Amino acid sequence: MSNIVVVGAQWGDEGKGKVIDILAENFDYVVRYQGGNNAGHTVVIGDEKFILHLIPSGILHKKKICVIGNGVVINPKALIEEIDKLESEGISIKGRLFISENAHLIFPYHKTIDELKEIKKGKSKIGTTKKGIGPCYADKVSRSGIRVMDLLNDKIFEEKLKNNIEEKNKILKTLYNFEGFSFDKIRDEYLGLRQRIKGFACNTALLLNKAMKEKKSILFEGAQGTLLDLEYGTYPFVTSSNVTAGGACTGTGIGPTKLDKIIGVVKAYTTRVGEGPFPTEFSKDMMERIRTKGCEFGATTGRPRRCGWFDACVVRQSVMINGMSEIVVTKLDVLDELKRIKICTAYKYKGKLYEHLTGDIEMLNNCEPVYEEVDGWVEDTTGITSFQKLPKNAKNYLKKIQKIVDTKIILISVGSKRKQTITVE
Repeated sequence: MSNIVVVGAQWGDEGKGKVIDILAENFDYVVRYQGGNNAGHTVVIGDEKFILHLIPSGILHKKKICVIGNGVVINPKALIEEIDKLESEGISIKGRLFISENAHLIFPYHKTIDELKEIKKGKSKIGTTKKGIGPCYADKVSRSGIRVMDLLNDKIFEEKLKNNIEEKNKILKTLYNFEGFSFDKIRDEYLGLRQRIKGFACNTALLLNKAMKEKKSILFEGAQGTLLDLEYGTYPFVTSSNVTAGGACTGTGIGPTKLDKIIGVVKAYTTRVGEGPFPTEFSKDMMERIRTKGCEFGATTGRPRRCGWFDACVVRQSVMINGMSEIVVTKLDVLDELKRIKICTAYKYKGKLYEHLTGDIEMLNNCEPVYEEVDGWVEDTTGITSFQKLPKNAKNYLKKIQKIVDTKIILISVGSKRKQTITVE
């Protein structure tokens, strides 16, 4: 069996949760390699909806082993709440979930700094979820972070926490006139949380490499999307981790030669949450129409997503950066009622055409999208389970996308439920 990475090819919210859920049936392990509880994967099984923030979507399949890698930053309180919620719904967790002892922990001061920094930026705000993700990664990079393994050692934990709180309280008081945090209160809270998570902690890099030697198959899942990657996204309007396929290696401890395939997930249109450039963004009326039809509200924050036409420049960039060989197209059904549909094939800026995304935010904010228009199908696709039975114009639209981004489409989603999925032969 192969080892596959599933990556969002736009600005996130592409429907990776459903894709992972469908693919997980054929894998032994499902591994999350970056991000934190600022992401949400929504999976609908029958009439039940599951929203997962930290635990891989594979947990919904019996006997699958799920791993949270070292590249993830963990809010232990949020993790425990997620575990309790799943167990209350009859999902077995014990012996099926493992957490990297090298993963860094989010603390209350991270969330507060995140919130206050965003407020201070005013009109220049990034659109963070205010979950403390960025400040936690910042501590990791500055070598002052606290890992799961540190929490398990009383002496190291107290020493690191004391140093962090002293530093953060000075910053909070000086820059934001915020009184700060109590060392005793946070220490006691996290020691209590430790009792709940220590049984899940282990050397997950060793666990995964051993599994590979035993010929087990592994599915790696990323959060967010390529255009929110710290290195290759629309910086600074990005997340604080490596969303791309390369992050699967650094975020789990497996070598790049062990990966067999990279699959990208795209919507049949485009969305993004928060601030930042969005060349193909809809007009107000079309925005409301597609947002309502597609239920485009953040699984984590509930924020309304910005919506726009399919942007091939964005997807071309993702295909190139990740080395994607195949893509999955989701939410095709959201376009069912449209008579005409646009596809952005290039950007025009100062008299020049650009077919690939650029890091120039000014250009992206002021460029003119170059569109190709195709006929819509104006027909309900939500009950269709075969590519051949799709309306002719729907097939034409998908074939055009496939040709423009030069990547094979292998799955199509026409609804939120598992069965509303079409396999392309």
